[in-house]
Amino acid sequence: MKKRPRRYTLSPFMAVPAGVVGLLVAGCANLRPAAAPADSGHHEFVLAAEASWGALNPARGGRGPGAANLWGDRTSASATGMLVRFADGFSSPPHIHNITYRGVVIYGHVHNDDPGAERMWMPTGSYWTQPAGEVHVTAAKGPSAVAYIEIQQGPYLVLPSEQAEDNGERPVNIHESNLVWLDAETLTRVQGAGAVGPRIAYLWGDPQDQKPSGAFVRLPVDFRGTLQCDGGSLRAIVVEGKPRYEQSSKTDGLDLEPGSYVGSIGSSPHRISLSTDHSCVLYVRSEGVFSVRGSLSR
Repeated sequence: MKKRPRRYTLSPFMAVPAGVVGLLVAGCANLRPAAAPADSGHHEFVLAAEASWGALNPARGGRGPGAANLWGDRTSASATGMLVRFADGFSSPPHIHNITYRGVVIYGHVHNDDPGAERMWMPTGSYWTQPAGEVHVTAAKGPSAVAYIEIQQGPYLVLPSEQAEDNGERPVNIHESNLVWLDAETLTRVQGAGAVGPRIAYLWGDPQDQKPSGAFVRLPVDFRGTLQCDGGSLRAIVVEGKPRYEQSSKTDGLDLEPGSYVGSIGSSPHRISLSTDHSCVLYVRSEGVFSVRGSLSR
């Protein structure tokens, strides 16, 4: 049966009043934490332009997609987040994976579904999951098709469809147009901020407990503020836009292109600013409560 996009029922978040934008989120999932920086005040980051690329499937080498780890190691037993790059017109043969993964489209269009399904092209900002053991095909179009792929544990392997099995999980495809974005005007228990502030689209996990979760966060133009996790780990990948990232040890900051990654352990904040020209969408994976706090200059 062809998979269809699904909508999620989402829970409220909290915002602080009057000109200050606040967002408080918690969630859960079955991903194991990746290796963490030893210093809880330490930030790590990978610029998209400096990612180290190799073959996603060594058996196919350059004939298959390329891959670049952003955190973790896809060849080890650890959880991992990586970029995957497809050639324009790529289409895989039917296959399975030994592990479940989550995917976010960053550039181009990606199709991921059962071998006989009609093409559903997911553009930038779309999200999907692929259960372990399920036969599927992946295709891409666009000269620079790139997705962010996140696995719960490694190693990431491509296996023949003859080894298919049903592990009880079910796939999800969410086209960007079917995301449910929440802001202060659509939620109870929220004051101030309104529709001009950040918005969130929950993707996986339970936003009312303290375990890991994943969400998209949209920051508006002219945003100036911080992204941080209060005690757990935080991993953020730029999906759209070009936020400026300020570090305490740097005076000039860094411009983060789509596909760039920043991460931290503990409550050390990531300072982010946006220009008057473009908004920004981040994919955020947190282990515990994370918050976005800031203001708008206009």
